[in-house]
Amino acid sequence: MATRRIPLVLLACGSFNPITNQHMRLFELARDHMHSTGQYQVVGGIVSPVSDGYGKRGLVLAQHRIAMAKLALQSSDWVTVDEWESQQADWTETAVTMRYHYGRILKEYERSTGEHKDSSGNPSPLSSPCPQLKLLCGADFLDTFQVPDLWLDDHVEEVAGHFGLICVSRGGLHPEQAVAASDTLSRHSHNIFLVREWVRNETSATEVRRALRRGLSVKYLIPDSVIEYIHQHNLYTEDSERRNKGRVLRPLAKQATQPGKSLDD
Repeated sequence: MATRRIPLVLLACGSFNPITNQHMRLFELARDHMHSTGQYQVVGGIVSPVSDGYGKRGLVLAQHRIAMAKLALQSSDWVTVDEWESQQADWTETAVTMRYHYGRILKEYERSTGEHKDSSGNPSPLSSPCPQLKLLCGADFLDTFQVPDLWLDDHVEEVAGHFGLICVSRGGLHPEQAVAASDTLSRHSHNIFLVREWVRNETSATEVRRALRRGLSVKYLIPDSVIEYIHQHNLYTEDSERRNKGRVLRPLAKQATQPGKSLDD
């Protein structure tokens, strides 16, 4: 008898400043890979843009990043944009965001499976596998685990061990080296899925913003609807790139407030 596949939701967190075709491509690659394992059935994808409190230089307002992501994903029948993280007043740790979304997923699972009547009319629980949530990221994301004061140790443990990661690499990036360099990631390597993008696409949001500031074309790098929105709202200008200039990235500042920590440690 064939084993029932585990329902899986993919969560991508980040600036999405702006969302690019490469961001969306990650979801398709990850879904294909997870299906190929024979263990999982991807049932949904979530794009979760970071809040304005993140403090990254050049980060345009969340309302614009949300709007652009929704425009870009209009053609997807399984990936959606969630506004919860973007609406938080302060930057939210990735582990906290994952807890929030997994809580919602479990509630929906309980509502949809709850109880059903067996052949005798007695209520009995359904035996469908409990859904899982995994963090979808690019290869460079794994390197952030090694940045001093950027992650709490227990959050790395939670993200890698409890939830799991799907990391898509491209170009010359080698995420397996980042896994090997971290004791925590190595310990949970069975829960880290490495996916290779063989079609070279080096598009980054940073390069897209640079081209827009210089009045260059970004057609075919981001959806036409997003390009139109950017021009309509006059985003990604010299002025917008100076936003948050000189500000300490919120994760670093927040970590410094932990007992025994300081920005000088």
